[in-house]
Amino acid sequence: MSNDGPRVVIVGAGFAGLATAKALAHTAANVTLIDRRNYHLFQPLLYQVATAGLSPAQVAAPIRAIVRAQKNTKVLLDEVTGVDLARQEVLLGAQRISYNYLVLATGARHSYFGHDEWERFAPGLKSLDDAIEIRRRILLAFERAEEATDQITRNALLTFVVIGGGPTGVELAGKIIEIARHALVKDFRNFDPSIARVLLIEAGARLLPTFPPELSMEAQKRLEKLGVEAMLGRPVTECDAEGVVVGGLRVPTHTIVWAAGVAASPAALWVGSPADRAGRAIVGPKLTIPNHDNVFVIGDTASAKRRDGTSVPGLATAAKQEGAYVAKAIKAKLAGSEILEPFGYRNMGSLATIGRNAAVIDFGVVRLAGFPAWLLWSIAHIYFLVGFRNRFIATADWIWTYLTYERAARLITGDSVDPDAGHEIIRVPAASAK
Repeated sequence: MSNDGPRVVIVGAGFAGLATAKALAHTAANVTLIDRRNYHLFQPLLYQVATAGLSPAQVAAPIRAIVRAQKNTKVLLDEVTGVDLARQEVLLGAQRISYNYLVLATGARHSYFGHDEWERFAPGLKSLDDAIEIRRRILLAFERAEEATDQITRNALLTFVVIGGGPTGVELAGKIIEIARHALVKDFRNFDPSIARVLLIEAGARLLPTFPPELSMEAQKRLEKLGVEAMLGRPVTECDAEGVVVGGLRVPTHTIVWAAGVAASPAALWVGSPADRAGRAIVGPKLTIPNHDNVFVIGDTASAKRRDGTSVPGLATAAKQEGAYVAKAIKAKLAGSEILEPFGYRNMGSLATIGRNAAVIDFGVVRLAGFPAWLLWSIAHIYFLVGFRNRFIATADWIWTYLTYERAARLITGDSVDPDAGHEIIRVPAASAK
């Protein structure tokens, strides 16, 4: 990697950041891609890891492997702590990295709407660690139900609450009920896993609020046919180790998953940019912050507008389009000119899977539900997975799951006994060498 060319620093190797880096492969720029994890995560399939359908390695790929052919790109495994706009430097603790162009694509985290104490009881789904923890909790609930000595405890263990009726909540609820009714139904002796309850709680009036009303109704109907109980128009007011309170009703449960809200990373604070209520940096038509046309903010970190004034949605397709646009803008600057047209989002459609053989898709003028939508959803997600190996293995696992209902990654990692359940964790010391 040469040290002579203009320096482009990209913070975050999600869809937006990676799209920017890849589009700058054959330029005179020296690109530095920084992420606190060494892998790119395919977030749309993260719920499959949380519900034991896919292993973590199938939805992630090493960043260095993705960009290894780009001679002008280096990768740093580190965490950014701030930005010095005056000196044009990115701060990595005490270390500083200078830039000519900066791209912030640091993604989003969970938002508990002022109740951060709920995170302990209701993990969200934004990272591989989140997915593995949710998988652990779901599978542990069934294991503990096998040991339960009274029906009240067992009922609480077999009640699963998903908070948030967007695509992630809908997909999680459908898969959890599928695990209970099919994958685990023959595995236990002291109870019938199919009696498990899955509650999907949405504070709004309907599921999938960003979809057309008819597709929302179709999704709810299909979920309820699977056995999911949808609770609409009632926000959660309490969340603790014993359950949730929704609409004044206490629901005993030991497994809660949060899919209700997101908040942006602190990138807007780093650059002193105005931000929206979710903490996303408000960017201009060319995805730059005020008074700094060499600092771009994209993906879930940014609050961007379409040309008609509506907000750009927080979708992977939007993030990739933003990344491609920013790369085009930087290329123009490298050539001594400016990109003229503002960013224009092209709606590629919204997709959400409901369960086996069911999904809803909104392509604008074309709307699909049921098996055709599920088939298109599957093809699209396999196509966008990074790497041939991931596509091949994920396809094979999905076919196997479809034919047998088996879950390919039904593993409980970490401590297999939950201290909150009142059980002592006993660790047997390793035998001494002889």
